[in-house]
Amino acid sequence: MLHYLWRAVDQRGVVLDILVQDRRNGSAAKRFFKRLLAGLKYKPRRLVTDGPKSYGVAQRELLPEVRHRSSRYLNNRAENSHRPTRRRERQMQRFKSAEQAQRFLSAHSMIYGHFRPRRHLMTASEYRRARTKSFRIWQQETCVQTVS
Repeated sequence: MLHYLWRAVDQRGVVLDILVQDRRNGSAAKRFFKRLLAGLKYKPRRLVTDGPKSYGVAQRELLPEVRHRSSRYLNNRAENSHRPTRRRERQMQRFKSAEQAQRFLSAHSMIYGHFRPRRHLMTASEYRRARTKSFRIWQQETCVQTVS
């Protein structure tokens, strides 16, 4: 069965939320927007989407004051954030169910973003510091001990 992967990405390319659904209509878009807005601490000023009209339906109802731009070229940031997901999906030889995909992708996107700082925006020394900090935080949170 075909499922749709809904993703929200901020202006810096950080994945905000992921939702796997079997439909791509107005009610599915509203469900995704409600879930996204419940987890955000701010209200977006602009919404950039690809072509489907379902986004417009949800935006008019839930975010009427937000400017909505729809173009298949403006959403490259969201489309590029699919790459690690697609690579991982191939390695796993597809997801077995929508629930498995939802659980995995929700966790994977956050962890992937944590360990992959935006290299093209940093100098080499800034990148090394960011990676070291990421691994230090990971070790603290998971209580992993490094062997010296």
